[in-house]
Amino acid sequence: MQALTRLLISALGLPASCRVDQRVPKKMLIENGAPTSADKRLINDTVEEIQWLAALKSHTVGVAEYRDAEREYLEVAVLCISTRHAPPGDGASATKKPVNTSRLAELVHRAVPYPVLLLLVAPQGLFLSLAHKRWAQNEAGKVVLDGEPTTVSVTLDLTTEHPFMHALALARQPRVDLLALYQGWMDCLSAWQAAQYTGTFTATNTPAQAAARREALRTCQRLELESARLRTLATKEKQMAKQVELNLALKRIRVELASTREQL
Repeated sequence: MQALTRLLISALGLPASCRVDQRVPKKMLIENGAPTSADKRLINDTVEEIQWLAALKSHTVGVAEYRDAEREYLEVAVLCISTRHAPPGDGASATKKPVNTSRLAELVHRAVPYPVLLLLVAPQGLFLSLAHKRWAQNEAGKVVLDGEPTTVSVTLDLTTEHPFMHALALARQPRVDLLALYQGWMDCLSAWQAAQYTGTFTATNTPAQAAARREALRTCQRLELESARLRTLATKEKQMAKQVELNLALKRIRVELASTREQL
C-alpha cells in the first residue's frame, strides 16, 4: 500500500515550489471537522497520521485564483491520511472493523476551508477523494461542501504506465484557474469510475464530455441501487404474479443500465 501511495504522489508531479511536507496534528481535524462524538471517535480511533503534502496557490504553481459569487478558490490542499483498523465493536476478541473511509473523507473535506485532493490510506485499500466547496448561504464567510465528495478506491495493480496515472499529473490539468485545475482532477476520478464499468480508462476532451459522463455515472449508480432493491424484493415475494412483475421491472432496469453504460 505504501508503494502505491508513493507511486500516486509521484504521478501527481507536484513541483518543489508547492510542496509543504508537514505533519498535521490530529486534534486540528477533530476540532474543525468532527461535529458529533461518533465522528471524534472515528478520527481518534482510526487516524494514524496526517501529512500536508502540498499547497497549490497562484504563486506556487502559476495558476490564477478563482472568485465568483458562489465560491473562491485561493488554494488547493493536497493531503495524505494514513489510518489503522477501527477498534472492535463488542469485546476485545471481536473482529476489527474496516475504516469508514467515506465518512472520514467527508470529515476531512468539511474541516479544511480549501478544496482538498485527499489520499486516504486504509487497511482495506487506497482511496482518492475530492469535493467542491462554496460559500454557505446562511452564514457569511463560512465554506461548505458543494455536493457529495467523490471518493474512489484505487486498485493495487496500477503502474506508472497506466493512463490514469498519466492523467493525474498536475501538468495535464487545465490551468485557466484553480477551479478549472481542481475540476480536471475531478474529471480524472470520473474517468476512473467509468472505467470500472467499461474496462477501459479514457479521459474526456471537453468540459461538455466530462459533464455528460458525470450525469451518466449518476444514472448508473441510481439504476444499480434500484436493481439491488428489486432483486431483494423479488427474493422475498411469495406471490407468483408479483414475482413476475418485479422480474420484468428488473429486466427493464438492466436494459436501461446497459444503455447508460454505453454513454460512459
